[in-house]
Amino acid sequence: MAAYRTVFREGLFSGRTIVVTGGGSGIGRCTAHELAALGAHVVLLGRKPDRLLAVAAEIASDIDSTAVSWHACDIRDEAAVQATITAIVAARGLIHGLVNNAGGQFPAPLMAISQKGFETVVRTNLVGGFLVAREVYTQTMSARGGAIVNIVADMWRSMPGMGHSGAARAGMVNFTQTAAVEWGSSGVRVNAVAPGWIASSGLDHYEGAAKAMIPRLRAAVPLGRLGTESECSAAICFLLSEAAAFISGTTLRVDGAAPNAGLLWPIEAHDNAPAYDGFHRASLPEVLR
Repeated sequence: MAAYRTVFREGLFSGRTIVVTGGGSGIGRCTAHELAALGAHVVLLGRKPDRLLAVAAEIASDIDSTAVSWHACDIRDEAAVQATITAIVAARGLIHGLVNNAGGQFPAPLMAISQKGFETVVRTNLVGGFLVAREVYTQTMSARGGAIVNIVADMWRSMPGMGHSGAARAGMVNFTQTAAVEWGSSGVRVNAVAPGWIASSGLDHYEGAAKAMIPRLRAAVPLGRLGTESECSAAICFLLSEAAAFISGTTLRVDGAAPNAGLLWPIEAHDNAPAYDGFHRASLPEVLR
């Protein structure tokens, strides 16, 4: 199988250990592959061991078994997060980078979301990310520096139908800004990447009206298409790299300018913005086929 077609220089992350939560699928899986292709030792975190094992096997096959390890961990469980980061530090010595990618939500109007449903999404998309970042900072980065990239979402014009996720993602943007200030004196940079509508495996999790809307999303994007997992991974890799050494506390949008589109300017259908798809194992979601 062909190698990952990265735009970054060979060996960019050689000698570095980078943790990727939600590394068993979607953007997390793609990012783990690119980081490993750039020389990092990638530590996959997620709740489902079978998915982590599958991605670890892919990376071992494509690169080397020493390029990857994994830990099953529910990031909503404080004790489990503490123990997992302790185990990673014991095995690797330092954690140089963290990609806080794990998340999840379900479509529902606000009036139909129970307290339990709201809190579950907030715990996954905000509290869990905080716990992992805090432990990585206190156990290793506070002494030696590092880079954290939190994955949020396109919630700039509100998030109707997913208000629980919008609230959590907005909270993560503010957490990113605050951590960048509090942890800057330790040499830790904290940024976020906000993917828009991305042709990722997560799109196949939706049903009903939400699923029916997905093939029409490109019509609301000025660049005329959905994004790729590789385009998100490239943004993450940039923010983790030394090229972003003076960037902290910011959120990089990867959304084709969709949040900027308004009702007064028509969006023309076109194919003039070709995608970058460097992930050699990428596959189009069923809903878009």
